[in-house]
Amino acid sequence: MVHVPDPAAALDWYSRAFPQAQRRRVEGLTLLDLDGFSLEIVPADSRVGSGAAGSVVYWQVLDFAAEVARLQALGATLYRGPLAIENGQQMCQLRDPWGNLLGLRG
Repeated sequence: MVHVPDPAAALDWYSRAFPQAQRRRVEGLTLLDLDGFSLEIVPADSRVGSGAAGSVVYWQVLDFAAEVARLQALGATLYRGPLAIENGQQMCQLRDPWGNLLGLRG
């Protein structure tokens, strides 16, 4: 779940960030189905502000550097990393334009 001030803008951004995701509406909620899970995009409010979801989902990517650059070109900012991890891979966390975190491994 990501909290944003403008769910329509976030849906557009996440659809460009993850073009393989499928949009779905369930009981008035907008979801993006991606790699076995659903991302719910909800309006931020006084109880839960934008970027306050508190969890990070990591995507395994084939070309780590290219994927980081692609997300940055869409407006994501590097929050942590890149860091070296096991098996010669790297990981990082990026913030979407509203402050929510996404993780990459590759």
